[in-house]
Formats: sequence, C-alpha cells, structure tokens
Amino acid sequence: MSRPLGPWAHWPPGLLDDFRKELGRLVEGVFEGDESARMFAPSADMVETESGYEVAIDLPGVQPQDVQIEIKEGQLWISGERKEETEQKGKNVYRVERRFGKFRRVIPLGANVDVEKVEARCKDGVLAVRIPKAEAVKPRRIEVTG
Repeated sequence: MSRPLGPWAHWPPGLLDDFRKELGRLVEGVFEGDESARMFAPSADMVETESGYEVAIDLPGVQPQDVQIEIKEGQLWISGERKEETEQKGKNVYRVERRFGKFRRVIPLGANVDVEKVEARCKDGVLAVRIPKAEAVKPRRIEVTG
C-alpha cells in the first residue's frame, strides 16, 4: 500500500528538528580538528535596570576557576571551558547529548559602565554578573520648585 507524500505541515512535529540536530553532529565530526567545532554557546539572559545591567548564563558543571570575565571595548566577554567527563570504566555509553569544550559569549554593554564595581557569582550552575552604570548615566530626579 502506498501513500502520497503530504505537505510539510502534516509531518510529525519535531521531525525536522531531529534531522537538523543529527546533521549538525555529522558536520561537527568532519571538523573535529577545528577548534570552532568544539565550542558551544551557553544560554544567556540580560536585563537593564536603572542602576546597571544583570547577565545570567547557564553553566552547569563548570567550575568558577574555569571561567574568565573581562570588560573591554564596551563589551562583556565571558569565556571558559566545560570539561568532558571521561571516566567510563565498566559502562556502555549509549548517548551523549551534553556539550563540552570551550565557550565564549560577548555581550555589548556600551561605554557607560563602572568597570571597577562589576560583581560575578556562580550558584547552582548559573553565572550571575552585575555591571553597574557609571554615575554620570544614572537617571536623576530633579525637584521642581514653584
């Protein structure tokens, strides 16, 4: 029994997502010697408040000593490495989906930040970076007199 091919809209949900992931893994295998193929970009959120910027980056399994944070050219540079777990004695590995290797995120900030007061803290696999604005750019309330 044969079935005609249906339009893309009737294909099972996620079919193309799975194909894209597998194709990406295949292409990575071709470039194993290339450093950029072993890099990944952890997820990041950034918000702006009246007093500064707050950046949160998911880094599960990354030790604080394996993370470098710099502010240069008006950008926040966060880089480091998540090391692969290699101890597999007596185990049969069936699937490896977690990403390992070097990472770098560059987030534009602008020039009006106080680089001397930047704070970074890692808790529960989330790196939180607080970047205060310079005093000159913080909003000020001016009282109107009559």
